Amino acid sequence: MEETEASLLHQFPLLLPQNRAKTVYEGFVTAQGRDFHLKILLPKDLQLKNARLLCSWQLRTILHGYHQIIQQRMKHSPDLMSFMMELKMILEVALKNKQEIHALPPPPQYYSRLIEEIGILGWDKLVYANSCFSTIKLKAEDASGREHLITLELKAKYPAESPDCFVDFPVSFSVSWTPQSSIVSIHSQFLAALESLKTFWDAMDEIDEKTWVLEPEKPTRSATARRIAVGNNASIHIEVDPRHPTMLPECCFLGADHVVKPLGIKLSRNIHLWDPENTLLQNLKDVLEIDFPARAILEKSDFSMDCGICYAYQLDGAIPDQVCDNPQCGQPFHQICLYEWLRGLQTSRQSFNILFGECPYCSKVSNHFIKCPYLLKHTTKSYLYISLSKPFEV
Repeated sequence: MEETEASLLHQFPLLLPQNRAKTVYEGFVTAQGRDFHLKILLPKDLQLKNARLLCSWQLRTILHGYHQIIQQRMKHSPDLMSFMMELKMILEVALKNKQEIHALPPPPQYYSRLIEEIGILGWDKLVYANSCFSTIKLKAEDASGREHLITLELKAKYPAESPDCFVDFPVSFSVSWTPQSSIVSIHSQFLAALESLKTFWDAMDEIDEKTWVLEPEKPTRSATARRIAVGNNASIHIEVDPRHPTMLPECCFLGADHVVKPLGIKLSRNIHLWDPENTLLQNLKDVLEIDFPARAILEKSDFSMDCGICYAYQLDGAIPDQVCDNPQCGQPFHQICLYEWLRGLQTSRQSFNILFGECPYCSKVSNHFIKCPYLLKHTTKSYLYISLSKPFEV
């Protein structure tokens, strides 16, 4: 009891007992540098569930709308110290919300300056502005005709304070700002950044247009990775450096071993053929000695994309990335589906982090296995196995 009273005095030095029984407390609670008068009446048993809270008109006004929450916390708080901490927290939230609601609008010069700057830039560049002109969106085209947007979050002290800028870039974008700067200068820096990324977007657009990109399904301008179908239920995952888009990207192959292993060998053997003067797609074709099939061609073939267990393509955003190594099967599976399937079989067995079991799709047809998350090796045993190994990388 004494420790609680000492803590209360330490945390709320302006709230003091008014009688020996300590059933009446009166004083102030401090929040955001302001003091608010209050009085607490406790019953003889000092139980807060039967206590009364008396507030000054100022505190009552601020806490309007929070009465039910305060009553609830009073009923469930074990002691006065706990309740006062809860009350202070509620008061700080209420004050913050009041400030946001009653925040003073920027001065007229703020709006007149913005209107002038947008006029200089061109109203055709303005895509969106909210009612108080604190958020605006501007558009720009790069040299290839792609349209890009930049969102500016302006502060009340603009232009003394730099706006927050949001763009869909694969690299960070920061603006050089002085109190003499304007949205015109931001737009100019935005255009310069677009020009520096033109080669990267040209390379990614060519891949998106001329191959079947499995992931991401709808790539954004900031996306640097692509998973490209190569046929026979196999694919290649590339991670492109946006600063050096014509250089050899990080590559890993996904699919049955008899399909992806030859591709890895070709990549290692032909890596000297990589020419930064050529496009990214052309280099991939040259070193892998393949023509990436278009989606229309693969969809008409026997290229299966649905999981052989759940019969769906996407599952919680993931697509099938496990493929049966049997050349006569080649059925893809979601990693989680295959794991749950093998774990439920009585004939499956586990060795450390590897799970062995028969293919759920063609166990009676051929001998094969799968390693999770990606296929790495081949064996003559009629088993699949799952582990947490890394994919085949070059």
